[in-house]
Amino acid sequence: MQTRKLGKSNLEVSALGLGCMGLSFGLGPPVEKQHGIALIRAALGRGVTFFDTAEAYGPYKNEELVGEALAPFRDQVVIATKFGFSFDEKGAQNGLNSRPQHIREYVEGALKRLRTEVIDLLYQHRVDPNVPIEDVAGTVKDLIAEGKVKHFGLSEAGVQTIRSAHAVQPVTALQSEYSLWWREPEKELLPTLEELGIGFVPFSPLGKGFLTGSINETTKFDSKDFRNIVPRFNEENRKANQGLVGVLGQLAARKNVTRAQIALTWLLARTPWIVPIPGTTKLERLEENLEAVDIKLTSDDLREIDNALAGVEVQGARYPKHLQELVGR
Repeated sequence: MQTRKLGKSNLEVSALGLGCMGLSFGLGPPVEKQHGIALIRAALGRGVTFFDTAEAYGPYKNEELVGEALAPFRDQVVIATKFGFSFDEKGAQNGLNSRPQHIREYVEGALKRLRTEVIDLLYQHRVDPNVPIEDVAGTVKDLIAEGKVKHFGLSEAGVQTIRSAHAVQPVTALQSEYSLWWREPEKELLPTLEELGIGFVPFSPLGKGFLTGSINETTKFDSKDFRNIVPRFNEENRKANQGLVGVLGQLAARKNVTRAQIALTWLLARTPWIVPIPGTTKLERLEENLEAVDIKLTSDDLREIDNALAGVEVQGARYPKHLQELVGR
């Protein structure tokens, strides 16, 4: 497995990480615990050293799973997690909360759940408009000084927030959606990250599964699957967006690889400080994804992809309205 450094931080991780959310949350029922542990350890055994989780995935269940799976190998891995929400007694999200005291309380719990003495990379999951980002960054700066956190990150933050946070505590990585069917970060985010020396961790690099070609207008999602409320995944838009999958399929066939591998390789080719974190619950998909690291796209291949997709307009918003309001602040 190749490695990459996230920006100027010198935080070195595997070129592909593992997004662990779907093992516990968001894409249907959680997997059985031993299956989740086995999958995480299989990724480690194949060279993955970067594992992503969050308090909101469960809540807390995913952090507990990741902590148990990686505890025997703690010195070999980088664990990233996220704070930023409150939850009611039943575990339902109860609004944003990045107040300094809440961050501190969260970190104490996360250290126990993750079975570790330090969090390698701590992200603010969503920007809280009720708490100045300088206060958030200052709190994490103090936690770094106390040895409880190593690196600070932001998720789905806008350019001005990134700059304001970075001025208080250097931001190691931004985590946001980026893929062949969501290229909005190329307009402002990527140039800003390059200027400031911040790494980029794209989540949903396979378009929440759509870019694999396994989803079409007849696909039925589990009742607990987040994609049921995503406009881009309604039946009409799934049908309309098949053209993108078709373009990927043609190139993948010529290179004797899969659509997923093309999508991941394309991301890796963008810049050397991008580290995608595809998630999966299946060992065969994990192995398929990891093989993308060894696939090379020529400049002609990349130009062909850009030209072919120039005429493809992806239909449907990537979030429902109430969630879209939480991003880009």
